[in-house]
Amino acid sequence: MKIFLSIVISYLLGSINSAILVGRLWANIDIRNYGSGNAGATNTLRTLGKLAAAVVLVIDVLKGIVGVALGRYFAGDIGALTAGIACVMGHNFPVYFGFKGGKGILTSAAVIFMLNWNMAVLLFDKRGIEYIVFAFCIAVLAVYRHKTNIKRLLNGTESKLGTKAKV
Repeated sequence: MKIFLSIVISYLLGSINSAILVGRLWANIDIRNYGSGNAGATNTLRTLGKLAAAVVLVIDVLKGIVGVALGRYFAGDIGALTAGIACVMGHNFPVYFGFKGGKGILTSAAVIFMLNWNMAVLLFDKRGIEYIVFAFCIAVLAVYRHKTNIKRLLNGTESKLGTKAKV
């Protein structure tokens, strides 16, 4: 029951999409209708600028940290792992915003650092199979959410990071 509770809370926390909220508060826009159409920090940077993107970055990182901390508090390491994945799933597929969210890279990075900084920095860890399953799930989510970017990179049509979007 504690693992389930940590999953639900972390998913709902992850579903608070800061790029969408900042877009609405900053410029009264839905960030998903501009630039790349993604609800994340990079599109916020391109569309609304550095300060708005910094706010998104901080919130996306914080929700990953809090999600893992709650999972660990409620259910130990397994709670932290499952809550971390749930938080990223919430970011990518937010219940509050029609299941159309960001790509989850900042939140994933925060989750990984919270779980084990060695795993994040060195990509090496001597933990159990549950960490391997976790890493696989996070990697699959990241690649899946970036499939359109990968296609644009292969076609040479991906926008550079500093390119401004039209608002």
